[in-house]
Amino acid sequence: MKIGVLSDGAWGTALAITLVQNGHDVVQWGPFPDYLLEMRERRENVRYLPGPKLPAALRQEPDLAAAVQGAELLVLALPAQYLRGLLARLDALNLPASVTYLNVAKGIEVGSLKRMGELVEELLGPVRYAVLSGPSHAEEVARGIPTAVVAAARESGLAEQLQQTFMNPQFRVYTSDDVIGVELGGALKNVYALAAGVCDGMAFGDNAKAALMTRGIAEMARLGQELGGRPETFSGLSGIGDLIVTCISRHSRNRHVGQELGRGLTLDAIQAGMGGKVAEGVPTTKSAFDLARRRNIETPIIDQVHAALYQDKDPRQAVTELMTRDAKPERG
Repeated sequence: MKIGVLSDGAWGTALAITLVQNGHDVVQWGPFPDYLLEMRERRENVRYLPGPKLPAALRQEPDLAAAVQGAELLVLALPAQYLRGLLARLDALNLPASVTYLNVAKGIEVGSLKRMGELVEELLGPVRYAVLSGPSHAEEVARGIPTAVVAAARESGLAEQLQQTFMNPQFRVYTSDDVIGVELGGALKNVYALAAGVCDGMAFGDNAKAALMTRGIAEMARLGQELGGRPETFSGLSGIGDLIVTCISRHSRNRHVGQELGRGLTLDAIQAGMGGKVAEGVPTTKSAFDLARRRNIETPIIDQVHAALYQDKDPRQAVTELMTRDAKPERG
């Protein structure tokens, strides 16, 4: 299959490596032509995924029209807040209706409060669309460390086709038809990873972090179901699975941001030190907060993360308020 991977970031690069290893003809595009040329020359993504060597068969193409020419599958791997601009450029290219668009970004657009699938439909119309998500840090996928993800599509047979495209002995792919749930699980878990990072930054230990993650799972499922996802999806790879890895991993950018907040740094200072890398949970917190208000859904953890990020609330005070909420029975 001829595939265009649209991102020069870590996750797009890791998936491009995987697809080349699976025997596909893969072209990688990114928004910075000079950096793509550097990747082509060095055979390494030094900025975003240092270490793994890029296969000789993986081509970098700085011209978007050339990168997508003849592609049967386009992997949308730019950060969520940049997807609208990319989709507008793709729309102008009048690509064939047979092209499949696979989103792997994990976020909810600020302002419109739309999932990535909703953005694709708004900008491109009723195209062949799917989403790939799950506990899958790029640093491990690129090194062939065993990983399991889920591909979801509404169109009959499309998820199974993508399963065969991506799956190999190190990269296991399950299928689903719950596009909404898979998208929301991948997006919302980043908010709870920020909160888990705050726990780490404040040296609260395992008890607090386990409690935060458990209540985060319940809160994510409550909001996600209200927004159209199915309950079982939030108990799967794009829900609990992705939440666990993002809350505990040293690779997690969202956990890192939360940890630095817990240590007393400002959000501006933290982001300035990330070298252009994006923590998707920061804008998604704003979107999730607004969605919960719109639907009148109780989301105490999202509320406190939002206050810490956007209202200069002391993270220690946020934790105190979570711990002193009215007593209640445990339920979802």
